[in-house]
Amino acid sequence: MQSTQFDRVLRRVATIISVVILTLCLIYISTGVMLSFYYEPTAGGAYNSLKMINTQLPYGWLFWRAHDIAGNAVIAIALIQIVVMFLGRQFRKSWLTAWISGILLTLSAIGLDWTAMILDWTQEGYWRFNIELGTIEAIPFIGGQLREILTGGGAINTVTVEHLYTIHSYLISVATLILAIVHLSALLWQEWEMYQEAPKPEIGNLQQPPEGEFIPSQSS
Repeated sequence: MQSTQFDRVLRRVATIISVVILTLCLIYISTGVMLSFYYEPTAGGAYNSLKMINTQLPYGWLFWRAHDIAGNAVIAIALIQIVVMFLGRQFRKSWLTAWISGILLTLSAIGLDWTAMILDWTQEGYWRFNIELGTIEAIPFIGGQLREILTGGGAINTVTVEHLYTIHSYLISVATLILAIVHLSALLWQEWEMYQEAPKPEIGNLQQPPEGEFIPSQSS
């Protein structure tokens, strides 16, 4: 498939967006690490610790807000990235790594937001998660097992918060960062391939100076 100028521009835009996604992931993870020093993953303690971070800890509100904004921005920009890659007609086999990593990156970003649903231990998060558990439990064959894994068995309590905190912080966050790096690396590789495939002017086709025009000697 011959690349047009529009396709090349979109591919360059996709590379720039992947840099933005990786930057947001680094902000999300770094602020999450700083918040984890004061966060208490227990029922009741989660709400009180986040309230303390937001009101008493110096610049705690800034780190919390940056963490929240970066998490939501990753989801939005990852979805935009998929649209840009689609419009750029990036369907060759060499784009397979970029496509797979981009889709998995979007899903993992959504997973980060989903697992953080109950980590603030507010009434909104509690009842929303309770509804989500009902949906999960309705999945044939594995729904009951998934609910047991998430809640730790029984009702939503401290064990549930600990399980989701572990999944959120140590599994999905690491996977998201790795996928963001793989996605950017795949797009940079494609940029290099696109540069190599671009037609280069031949020396023999360079325009010759008009007859009789004086050309200064290059030798001293």
